[in-house]
Parts: sequence; C-alpha cells; structure tokens
Amino acid sequence: MSKMTTEEVNAYMKEKCGFVPRMFQIINTVTTEPGRTFADFYASIFADGALSKKVKELMFMSGGVAYCSPRCIIHAIPAVVAGATQDEVFEAAAVGMILAGFVPGGPGIPYAFEYALKCIDIADKFRKGEKWEYLPPPRFDHGVF
Repeated sequence: MSKMTTEEVNAYMKEKCGFVPRMFQIINTVTTEPGRTFADFYASIFADGALSKKVKELMFMSGGVAYCSPRCIIHAIPAVVAGATQDEVFEAAAVGMILAGFVPGGPGIPYAFEYALKCIDIADKFRKGEKWEYLPPPRFDHGVF
C-alpha cells in the first residue's frame, strides 16, 4: 500500500474505527503506518461476529466506566455509530458503574457514576452534532510531561 497522508490515514481510521484516537491524531502527523495498521487491527476485533460491533463497543465503554478511564469511554461514539440507542448507552454505562464497586482495587461506584454520566453526555451531544469532549486538551509544559 502506498504511503498515506495524515488526512488520508485519519479518514481511514474514522472509517475503520468510528473515531481517531487522540494519540493517533498526533502520531499520524509524524508517520501514518501505525495508524493504518492499528485501524486494520481494530476493525478485525470489533467486526460483527458472535457479538455485534455495537455490543463490543458498549462493552469497551462499560469497562472504561468501571476503571474510570476517559480514553475508554470514547467508545460511546462508535457504539452510537453502530446503532446504539441512548438507553443502550445508559444501561452499558450503568453496568460499568456497578462493576467499579466489585473489581479488586477498583475506583468504586460513586467515582464511576461520573464516568457513566459522561458516556451519556458524549452520546447525546454526538447525536445532536454538538461539540463533545472526553478529556481536557493535552497540556505540554516545558520539560514536564
């Protein structure tokens, strides 16, 4: 395959993944091969199989709620793209919230509750075509990462 431009690989990732992960928004400006390769891998794992893509995305999002991982709750977006309703996003987020109270060393239900609400907010704003965000923009201070 010929070398893709940043714009081409971002479009490819959006097609294959449903979104462009934040780290690839940066990596793709330096080199595009990892983004293309990751998109192919992602598409193979999340393809419809015994479980639908929608269910797999909701599972991933639910795990993000359980572990209070803002980078994982982004999976609300490809879940919606795959047909998840607001009720399905809510129920999957609620399962993740409960799971947070039972995983060893987990964050606990009260903390995961905020992530569950964020999933619902992201899905709602995405459906309406409004701007949404799951993390504050990265900040790079001189010499501090």
